[in-house]
Amino acid sequence: MNLTEQIEEFQKTHIPEIPEETLKVMLSATKRLQESGIVKNVLKKGDKMPPFTLPDAQGNPVSSSELLMNGPIVINFYRGGWCPYCNLEIRAFQNVLHRIEQLGARFVAISPNLPDKVLTTVKEKELTFDVLSDVGNKIARKFGLVFTLAEELRPIYKSFGIDLPAENGDDSYELPIPATYVVDSKGIIALSFADADYTKRLEPQETIKALETIKNEYEDS
Repeated sequence: MNLTEQIEEFQKTHIPEIPEETLKVMLSATKRLQESGIVKNVLKKGDKMPPFTLPDAQGNPVSSSELLMNGPIVINFYRGGWCPYCNLEIRAFQNVLHRIEQLGARFVAISPNLPDKVLTTVKEKELTFDVLSDVGNKIARKFGLVFTLAEELRPIYKSFGIDLPAENGDDSYELPIPATYVVDSKGIIALSFADADYTKRLEPQETIKALETIKNEYEDS
């Protein structure tokens, strides 16, 4: 199954378990975020990627300039290890990581989770790519991805066992909308995907297509 199919299977199983009134609140909040126009302000294809340096799961600094020295990079912004949709997504990227690397690229995931929470995600999901901790959403903000979780959702998240202040180390309730970027070796965004609906994710295969295009253009130049 591709990622979209996996998400659909997850929803078939778990959405019926959510009380109707709770689901209405969740869907209403998502609709308002979509209507806010946040996606209009995210970085797009052709934009220059803002440089960054963030700690990985072991606390080692990883810089975008270092990553770009070896070729293109694929960047995935995810909400946190507590998000089942994000976990399906990063597992799907783990499954195609070998192809991404064959094309001379690096894959990195970025989350506002604290480093120790990131480390837990890496260990539990057996991830072999860099997962970076963007505490305070400083880098996600530069990409135009940051929003504040609606107040009516906070007790709902709490009831699901999700403690965002503990996960992210602050009480801002800020999160990035899920987004995926392919950036060429010059730091220019070649593919941009972001959606205010957190259940919508880019198929990893689309990033591979973008990397193949970059590779072909480089070879033809």
